[in-house]
Amino acid sequence: MTDLTPLLARAERLLERLERLLPAEAAAPDWAASTAFRWRRKHNAVALVPVLRPHQIRLDDLQDIDEKKARIVANTRQFLAGKRANNVLLTGARGTGKSSLVKALLNEFAADGLRLIEVDKDDLIDLPDIVDLLEGRPEHFILFTDDLSFEDGEPAYKALKSVLDGSLAAVPDNVLIYATSNRRHLMPEYFDENAATKHKDGEVHPAEVVEEKISLSERFGLWISFYPFSQDEYLAVVNHWLGEFGVPLEAAAGARGEALQWALLRGSRSGRVAWQFARDYAGRFEA
Repeated sequence: MTDLTPLLARAERLLERLERLLPAEAAAPDWAASTAFRWRRKHNAVALVPVLRPHQIRLDDLQDIDEKKARIVANTRQFLAGKRANNVLLTGARGTGKSSLVKALLNEFAADGLRLIEVDKDDLIDLPDIVDLLEGRPEHFILFTDDLSFEDGEPAYKALKSVLDGSLAAVPDNVLIYATSNRRHLMPEYFDENAATKHKDGEVHPAEVVEEKISLSERFGLWISFYPFSQDEYLAVVNHWLGEFGVPLEAAAGARGEALQWALLRGSRSGRVAWQFARDYAGRFEA
């Protein structure tokens, strides 16, 4: 009879090598190290990494979006109180405060147990593993994905769709997903998709691919839309940040023309552009 011992030994060594190539399961982080974390994949390993200096923007710093603030704050308060709340999709013009609003929520509610976990779009396929780490924790977690959009066939698309509302396993009550995007439906749409119809016995059936693209955004229960600022709204944000940066009142009063020129050169009036101008202008008065 053939001795299988050498063959089994070789097989075991091969399995050991393969195991080293597989990604290791993420260990729980030091939850006391921060109120914000990032999900990171590096050298075939994944981990929740504490953010040592979370962004310190406040809700009061976000000007001329009061109605939008009220809606997302109300949803977050319900979440923290253990009541029913929705996943949130913030869409619209660039630089209008979508990401800043989510970061400001952390500063507002961290003392109430809110924690923020940033997940890159490419890492959304790890959502089930992230959720497993959070289940049973006393804190409430917002999984935050910024600038979310997909191209056809990306695996992260189906992973997010499943976690939002389609997996056999329910998402824990202490987890919500907040995402920002410049696209309301998160995926590109083309004119020729509407032409891809089927004709059967005289009945026209719209292409199911269109429904598929819309279905992901519809799984977010709360949509909040952002729009470009008017000139007055833009100048109000400029004045707010000039005050925050300590620019003297008489100097701030003379900044209007330069602020408008700055926006014209950037081709946009937004909160981000206003903040960038204010930083530049305030820098001239620093010792």
